[in-house]
Amino acid sequence: MTALPARPRPRESECPSVSLPTSPTGTGRAQRAVVGAGGHRPEIDGLRAVAVLLVAAYHVWLGRVSGGVDVFLMLTGFLITTSLVRAATGGTIRYGAFLARLAARLVPTAAVVVLATLAATWLLLPETRWSDAPGDAVAALLYHTNWHLALDSVDYLAREGGLDPFQHFWSLSVQGQFYLVWPVLIAVAVWTARRGGRDPRTPLLVALSAVLALSLAYSVLMTRADQPWAYFDTGTRLWEFALGGLLALLLPGAKLPRAPRVALGWIGLASLVLCGALLRVSSVFPGYAALWPTLAAAAVVVAGTSGSALGADRLLTLRPLRYLGSISYALYLWHWPLLVFYLSVTGRGLATPVGGAAVLAVSVLLAAATTPVADRLAVLGRGGGRRAVLRGTAAALACLLPVLLTAGTWAGHQSAERARWEGLLADGRSYPGAAAAGGAGIPDMPVYPPLALAVDEAPVTYDDGCNQTTFDAEVITCVYGSDDPVRTVALVGGSHAAHWFPALEDIALARGWRLLNIVKGACLFTDAPQTYKGEPYTSCTEWNRGVMAELGRLRPDTVFTTGTTTSLDASAGYGEEQVVDGYVDRWRELEDMGIGVVAVRDTPRFRFDVPTCLAEAGPDECVSAPEESMAPVSPLEGLDLPANVTVLDLTDRFCGSGVCRPVIGNVLVYWDSGHVGATFMRTLAPELERRWARAEGW
Repeated sequence: MTALPARPRPRESECPSVSLPTSPTGTGRAQRAVVGAGGHRPEIDGLRAVAVLLVAAYHVWLGRVSGGVDVFLMLTGFLITTSLVRAATGGTIRYGAFLARLAARLVPTAAVVVLATLAATWLLLPETRWSDAPGDAVAALLYHTNWHLALDSVDYLAREGGLDPFQHFWSLSVQGQFYLVWPVLIAVAVWTARRGGRDPRTPLLVALSAVLALSLAYSVLMTRADQPWAYFDTGTRLWEFALGGLLALLLPGAKLPRAPRVALGWIGLASLVLCGALLRVSSVFPGYAALWPTLAAAAVVVAGTSGSALGADRLLTLRPLRYLGSISYALYLWHWPLLVFYLSVTGRGLATPVGGAAVLAVSVLLAAATTPVADRLAVLGRGGGRRAVLRGTAAALACLLPVLLTAGTWAGHQSAERARWEGLLADGRSYPGAAAAGGAGIPDMPVYPPLALAVDEAPVTYDDGCNQTTFDAEVITCVYGSDDPVRTVALVGGSHAAHWFPALEDIALARGWRLLNIVKGACLFTDAPQTYKGEPYTSCTEWNRGVMAELGRLRPDTVFTTGTTTSLDASAGYGEEQVVDGYVDRWRELEDMGIGVVAVRDTPRFRFDVPTCLAEAGPDECVSAPEESMAPVSPLEGLDLPANVTVLDLTDRFCGSGVCRPVIGNVLVYWDSGHVGATFMRTLAPELERRWARAEGW
């Protein structure tokens, strides 16, 4: 499958949650959709069906996204604005009742899907995929999946563990956040009009136009600056809701002849179908490119019911399409996890024609079964009185709490497992890790950490917020170790410098040193130009300038950094182990500042995710040859290095007898394909200390 924009774990999905009733009091079938028009818009049901079928088909057979999510966001703005304006101009917006109705309608189906997905994750996915499941489930039901994914999109160390079955809740989260703010915006605009004795349409048009302009401008700028983050950012999507809201306000006054409406309907429908085929939605949206599907859908809405036998609405109002539109919310919620589990079980990247058809057929059946149940529960939230609010809230909580309890229990079990394993790890004889000498006399024990918890093996500095992201250039310096140090060591560089932190921290604590952590993802400690994902890495260049200024201010005794760089990716600019341009020049600058340098040889890399391989095969099948990523002889040998540089090489602790192993001394070495786990690094600390002391003559 094609990943969402620059997302380390492929997580592309869209959620047509507007396939719920088009107003908070709807039933999922016929609804009134135009402010003041009072007429049913059956073609919108068909439009929702087309959008969800496009999204599903693109996911299943093409492995990419279609732009359908933007259609649903625009329609949400159109329909919810219609309902809220009608309520505000007729009296007041009952905020609690509005949210209770939505919760009673949305939560039951979502809760069932999340609970089923949790169960299937445990039964069908490898244990390397279990760690994130409870948190992902909670994020989905509490409407913050989009921010959860946005943070992952700038996390250089986010593991590529396969498609996430909860991914598609990101746009549902964006809509949930929209539901919180939109009633307030509408109410304030109408109140302002009443205070001035004016028609509420004017302040409403001004307010929605301002949201559209500001959000679209922000979306364009953020998409250029950091497209992965922009993809999930609520602020970059608000203009799509505002576009739908403006359409709801302006459409009643639009009177087009039949012929232009027929043409407009077909142009809009054809443009929508072609959007995903002609644009790489996952890598260029939202920004101005998202105007394509939203304006296409708006054209269909403006065309409306033409009354012509040649109109696009004749297709959209066919009974099968209208029915699919009425169940499209549940259909989308079901199709994505079913696809993820199908691909995982079959080991495919894309579905076969028959397999994909089966996924869609089962999705339709499950949607058809769950939608009527959700409709009956939604009735409990109807009305504006206190009882309706209580009934709607109770119905949502009754569905929500069991899922949260299940996710919490699973997370609690994971915490208990961590504690149990830490007790076993205290036995150094069973888990010597890097201290193992040839493996003789080591009992055969389960690997630590268990593969389900491998994702937690990144250094604690990431949880502490001490490692800069790939997006920002600010220098973050975190201090560990002694307050009255006999020596200060600064760990500087990218993630392959960062994974030495656990060993350095143990040494610092034992020797009374202070340890400074100055790290940025994928950013080497050099003034030479660098690239990241094929683009100039300008924030790295700026960060490096800041680092030198920071080191000049702090004046540590030693800078610990990588002396070589290994790589399996020729596009990164090197392609094999080497001393990167600018490394030695930087060390000479530090010499002039009176700062020593420890240049450690980089660690080997694997061509596959190590925990995933171990979950599917044994340690002997998950080995790698050193020459896959490393030079036969360290590139540091024979170089004319400044006198302040100490070179360390611990490759023999990772690779012995011509083989780099994923498990050494019963301890997992790598938590992904190239980053060494914190546990193994701590077992390496005594040997690192011995070699360092010998090299510098402590």
